Amino acid sequence: MSTGTAGGLADHDLEHARDGGLHHLDAVSALAAFTSLELSPVELLRAVVERADAVNGDRVTGINAFTETLFDEALEQSRAAADLYLKCASTGETPPALLGIPIATKEKHGIAGRRIEQGLHAHRGRVAGADHPVVARIRDAGAIIHARTTSPEFSCATVTHSAMWGVTRNPWNRAASPGGSSGGAGAALAAGMTTLATASDIAGSTRVPAGFTGTVGYKAPYGRIPGQAPLAADWYRGDGPMGRTVADTELLAHVLSGRHAADHSSWGPTASRPTATPLIERLDALAGKRIGISLTLGDYPVAPEVKANTLKVASALESAGAVLVDVALPWTTSRIATIIFTHFGHILGPAMERETAGTEEQLAPYTRQFMADARAAAEQRSLVESLELDAALQAELAVAMEGVDVLICPTSAVTSLEASGQYLDGIEVEGRRLGHYWEAHLTSPFNVANRCPVLAVPSGLAANGVPTGVQIVGHPFDEDAVFAVGAAVEALLPRVPWPTLS
Repeated sequence: MSTGTAGGLADHDLEHARDGGLHHLDAVSALAAFTSLELSPVELLRAVVERADAVNGDRVTGINAFTETLFDEALEQSRAAADLYLKCASTGETPPALLGIPIATKEKHGIAGRRIEQGLHAHRGRVAGADHPVVARIRDAGAIIHARTTSPEFSCATVTHSAMWGVTRNPWNRAASPGGSSGGAGAALAAGMTTLATASDIAGSTRVPAGFTGTVGYKAPYGRIPGQAPLAADWYRGDGPMGRTVADTELLAHVLSGRHAADHSSWGPTASRPTATPLIERLDALAGKRIGISLTLGDYPVAPEVKANTLKVASALESAGAVLVDVALPWTTSRIATIIFTHFGHILGPAMERETAGTEEQLAPYTRQFMADARAAAEQRSLVESLELDAALQAELAVAMEGVDVLICPTSAVTSLEASGQYLDGIEVEGRRLGHYWEAHLTSPFNVANRCPVLAVPSGLAANGVPTGVQIVGHPFDEDAVFAVGAAVEALLPRVPWPTLS
């Protein structure tokens, strides 16, 4: 993988950030300013913490993106990072790749000696015995974990609320959800409460909140980023990065990626710092690149505003020299739901039932319904039949993507979800009733085809003030292609100002 460039931060850019937007400073620019000693990690951390104190609010009406804060120890770490930058400046040593960058980790990414409850009463008081692999990689890279972010129970929903942690709201529109399951991560990034964040994705849990919060999320090919045993062996799942820019997200993906002894399915090289590719080279590379586009992935009933913003992205790429290719897929939302819930019924559902046995009445209705739907699907089809369903979808995607470099499609069919919504009876989209609200997102097919890298980037705003997003889907293992196109999309579309939350 490679990342976009960032030289020294221009004085006027840094001064502009200090005048009121330092909490939204991107990680690549912050690292450049740290190295040149124009900015201290202490100053950035204080800006992020002050922002969180000012805007996070309470668990009923606030953004409520954090389960726990580690501000005091983070401040100590930022001072140590500042000292190390001074040392590196005098010795010529290269600092660690993320030295001094504030990062909020999803609560399920356990930190040794701290609670790991996943929003479940059955897990109340449970403590992690060791760092999750992504936490270990973050620490090795010198980043500073200053907070942990909310998710729905067992990360099993595309909204983010639980009895344990309350409702997490979207900074762009607090009546709306930031999505899920990594909703706390997306909300914190959009609000300026962190610089980077970790996420996870088994059916869209990184990309859905990225789409709804105007941030960037990456689902790597299965095994590229190590996970936690035993569920790391589930080939739908994956842990990964979220950021406010493509370059930031790619940088964190690079730090997290590579073989890890704790995850037998992990693969690929590990590296501390990516090789920079100038943005102009990425834009020049669009000439003649064939971009597949599908607005509906078959029969998803996509809202007109989402379609319009997706076409806006495609038009921008075409204006830069790309060739647009209409891509047809034979998928239906009900078929996709059958495929994924059959899979869940053989792995995730039983794991959830075992972990919550005896506490079922304390679970959120969405959690109980998820387990029931998964169980019912598995009773109808064996694991071998589930693999056959997966293989058929994967083959159809391979045929559809012949002759294109990447595929672009919306992230979600809807412009928002209600912050505290349960959606137990499905969801209505464009006059059509979908049996399960998971059918309102165009993400899960690419967990079935989980060797495909997928980058979610912003595409604009809907009339309700909530961002919309597109997914950039690559051929199996072709990570460079999705980051290159994502960087181009980011450069070609005007940036919508972050919510002020004043």
